[in-house]
Amino acid sequence: MTPNSVLRLVVAIPLLLAFLLAQGYWLSRFWRFASRIRSATLRPIARGLAIGVVAVVAVALTAVFFSGRRDLVWRFSGMMGVVGLWITTAFASWTMIGLVSGIDLAGRYAWRLLATASKGRRPAAETSSGQSQAGAVRDGVRLDRRRFVQGATALAGAIPFGAGAYGFFIGRHDYRVRKIELPISGLPQALDGLRIAQLSDIHIGSYMAAADVRRAVGMANELQPDLSVVTGDFITGPNDPLETCIRELSRLRAPLGVWGCNGNHEIYADAQHLAAELFAENGMKLLRQENAEIGWRGAKFNLIGVDYQLTRSARGRRLVMLAHTDSLVRRDMPNILLSHNPNSFPRAAELGIELMLTGHTHGGQVRVEILDHRFSPAQFLTPYTAGLFKRPLGSASELDDEEAWSAAHSHVAVAGPAVSSVPTALVYVNSGLGTIGAPVRLGVPPEISLLVLRCA
Repeated sequence: MTPNSVLRLVVAIPLLLAFLLAQGYWLSRFWRFASRIRSATLRPIARGLAIGVVAVVAVALTAVFFSGRRDLVWRFSGMMGVVGLWITTAFASWTMIGLVSGIDLAGRYAWRLLATASKGRRPAAETSSGQSQAGAVRDGVRLDRRRFVQGATALAGAIPFGAGAYGFFIGRHDYRVRKIELPISGLPQALDGLRIAQLSDIHIGSYMAAADVRRAVGMANELQPDLSVVTGDFITGPNDPLETCIRELSRLRAPLGVWGCNGNHEIYADAQHLAAELFAENGMKLLRQENAEIGWRGAKFNLIGVDYQLTRSARGRRLVMLAHTDSLVRRDMPNILLSHNPNSFPRAAELGIELMLTGHTHGGQVRVEILDHRFSPAQFLTPYTAGLFKRPLGSASELDDEEAWSAAHSHVAVAGPAVSSVPTALVYVNSGLGTIGAPVRLGVPPEISLLVLRCA
């Protein structure tokens, strides 16, 4: 067993137990609710439904964690989407309720300590009337605290269900087109205005139907791009409908063709070779450590594509990203790299690649803004969460101050190259179409990108 396999088990088993504990909590709540039903006919039906729901969820959880047979469920994307929604929102609600209960418990413990300390400091001659008044005050405080805790618990438990329902029924279907103008260092005047449509992270399967992919493809075609690219993660796991996904992607239309690269989930599904074959059968090209010289309006650019760039080997050894890619880089024309993992951007900039298109992060799927600060789960994985970022072109990645050269959004990042004499490398991180884990999107709508190249 490899170190990565051991690490996955160490993480997966406690997480699975936590999800099952959450289901046990809600089963007990439903059971108590069913016990209040007076009808002798409806009571066992309600209990049976509660047990059945939890049983289905437990089986689904076990299958997700330990089985690759997702093909048994992807055809029922609507039903499995609801199951996935319930699993994630029930777990989040259980966690929030536990947090409120923990704070309440800590507060009660602190209150007892204060009461004990104050009792020891009282004068011995305190009157009985004073004691009764103090007792009445304490009873009133306890009652107010109990009501507050009950309200806070109800609110904390309801928020995940409300937010999850919005993210599931509305947020993940709210496809948005995002148009970004990219000032490319050294771009020939003839290539100014080249339009690239980008899709990423489709994850067709339990949470993404073929009709949803078709809709996104239609929106991309309406943009009338000159070139269309798809930057990986066509599926989520083994036996997901890869052929269906690529057949839908073959509907993309662009004069310069449809190109793509593999993502990390193609590795997990051992589908990298099959994806390339299906691309070719459908008149597209999936680049795997390859480049292609493409001409447009009398000028040329070099399109490079690589498989997902792993940071560590199966044995845990640190890997060099974009190894052997230097031979694919051209010095006589602009280079555009398709690489699913945005963490390969520093190495791409070092190699002299002017533009990198990527995905992988989903923008975190959930993003909240508190006091002008944005928070997203993607921040734990990469500094390149979503949008446009830049670095000095051709610089050694370990010597650069990434914070000084990165910008969180395109309107910030684009401002630099236009006024600076320092050539820059750009990376655009697409927020993707699909979801993984929780079938919700909050503050991060599914994205179809239109990237317009401009002379810097």
